[in-house]
Amino acid sequence: MAIDDSSSTTTRLLTLLNVSATKAGKRKRTFIEETRPTEKLNKKRAVQITAPEESPEHTSKEPEDVMDEGVQPQTEQEEGAPGGEAEDELGTEVDPYEAHFGLHPAVLTEGAREAVDRRAWTQQRGKMGRLGGVVESVPEGAEASSSGTSKHKVLEKLKGPLEARQTKLPREIVELQNNLLDSLSSYRDLYVTRTTPDTQASTREALTLHALNHITKKRRRVLKNNERISHAVKAGNPPPEDVQDQGFTRPSVLILLPFRSFALRWISALTAHTPTPEYQIENNSRFQSEYGLPPGAVDKLASAEPGMYPRDHVEMFKGNVDDSFRLGVKMTRKSVKLFAEFYGCDLIIASPLGLRMSIEKEKSADFLSSIEVLIVDQMNALTMQNWDHVQFVLSHLNQLPKESHDVDFSRIKPWYLDGHSSYLRQTILLSAYETPETRALYNHSLKNVAGRVRTERRWSPVDVPEGIDQQFIQFDCSTPRDEPEKRFQYFATQLLPGVLKSAVQSANTVVFVPSSFDFIRVHNHFRKHVGVSFAVLSEYSSNQDISRARQAFFSGKKAFLLVSERFHFFRRYKIRGIRNIVFYGPPDHSQFYTEYLSYPFLDDGVDASDITSRILFSKYDWLRLERIAGTEGAADLIKRGS
Repeated sequence: MAIDDSSSTTTRLLTLLNVSATKAGKRKRTFIEETRPTEKLNKKRAVQITAPEESPEHTSKEPEDVMDEGVQPQTEQEEGAPGGEAEDELGTEVDPYEAHFGLHPAVLTEGAREAVDRRAWTQQRGKMGRLGGVVESVPEGAEASSSGTSKHKVLEKLKGPLEARQTKLPREIVELQNNLLDSLSSYRDLYVTRTTPDTQASTREALTLHALNHITKKRRRVLKNNERISHAVKAGNPPPEDVQDQGFTRPSVLILLPFRSFALRWISALTAHTPTPEYQIENNSRFQSEYGLPPGAVDKLASAEPGMYPRDHVEMFKGNVDDSFRLGVKMTRKSVKLFAEFYGCDLIIASPLGLRMSIEKEKSADFLSSIEVLIVDQMNALTMQNWDHVQFVLSHLNQLPKESHDVDFSRIKPWYLDGHSSYLRQTILLSAYETPETRALYNHSLKNVAGRVRTERRWSPVDVPEGIDQQFIQFDCSTPRDEPEKRFQYFATQLLPGVLKSAVQSANTVVFVPSSFDFIRVHNHFRKHVGVSFAVLSEYSSNQDISRARQAFFSGKKAFLLVSERFHFFRRYKIRGIRNIVFYGPPDHSQFYTEYLSYPFLDDGVDASDITSRILFSKYDWLRLERIAGTEGAADLIKRGS
């Protein structure tokens, strides 16, 4: 939930400070106690940056223990930041990270915040290299950023491994990666609405480099300020005042993914930028064991003959498809530590379900209070899971924490204390196609005052066997709120009765329902009011239920087969015995449409003229409809019915 009420923010912050002061008073630790080496504990620990005194005990700590206790300048130098020594990122030229996440970002004006809250954006269309056509938006009254066309500024040592690999990649892939990095360097939000299996790996490489670059620059700023404080203390001078360089908690990057197999791929992309022997990957064996397949397991999708399963299905479901996981990743100068504790890590990789379970168990989401870069991958898959989990996680981002976690408030950036961090968070969304849910998230949940970029494309009609009788049937609907009821009434009173009256269409008919809520309603309608035999295939069907339903439908014992889109997404079974198809709404995935129109030809002696297809749609189905009928065809269909 956004923090709009400044007085409420101030009250909550003062409460947090009072609680922190009370706890600090109860502890009253001496300097010797604070510097004594402590045993590692797998629980929430404090992050406290203070002006230290010299002590030989500081250098006796192991690097991996540093952030579990507190951050001290000497131990920070031991732990370091990814990429080695601080090179030239603090030179005379203003760095994009410093410009966007510095003490006083120029884009974080009251007018920009008010425009974002009113959802008042100024838009312009353009082209961004291999990303194609884009819609660029800035808050009303703000100037459009030109940094999207500038060269990305990645630290030299970090981009070396990528540049070495790019010499062996096709020119189009190299240009795509560079275009992504150029856009991301402006710290505007980015919504890529069309990812393909061919570009996903290269996209992950670019995004993980951007995330690593962000983490490194943040850590180096902390190290630099630690050094300044230390020098001031040694010289007997008061500490510098401009050392606000962090948030409430350490994690600054969050990546949301649907399955463990994707976490494996993202970590592989991340560690490709931190090669051995310069870096050590800690706990990698455990990670490969928990996020890969069990020993001896055979991945039927990965080992299948090419063409046996659709490629997008193989890429989505090969490997470990557990959807409940969370992983902390801590970056140091010479290591990448996996399974780091949340309050001591830099990067969190998790599924929405896994993160929600953690938040509800701990009754706290404080570790999400200082997220500065959010990446949501495979959004099309997340919509097929429980979309409420995604919304739950996003609602807990960038909120004032419930506890102080022993943070040094003198080091917190002022816009964190003002409750404005959500206006600077960069969000990166990746999806194979757009849905109303993903577009709504982009429109309503992204508040970056630097602006946002959304890719767009024109779709061509899908290929369908010539001769099939296709009918696109539009029903009238004036508001999105009435759409589910209007759709059901039209289906139950006009479309379905017409199908039942036909001797040909009242048998061997599949009813394909995209929405799970609509599927339940249609199922209940068939069960209570339609006097025909039917079988059901949903995402909750067991293997035995699926086998019985497919056999009964193919043999003609069941005249109708109700299929949910989620069932087809997760199982991708080929259905035999189909002659007629009724789409309760256009499928989200346009390939599902072509697949179901091809299934009748699995049977011998079937001609295209024997097959009928009915697609029920409204003007609010635009995103789905244009992927099937093409952008121009969808426009003509909607115009014809208006």
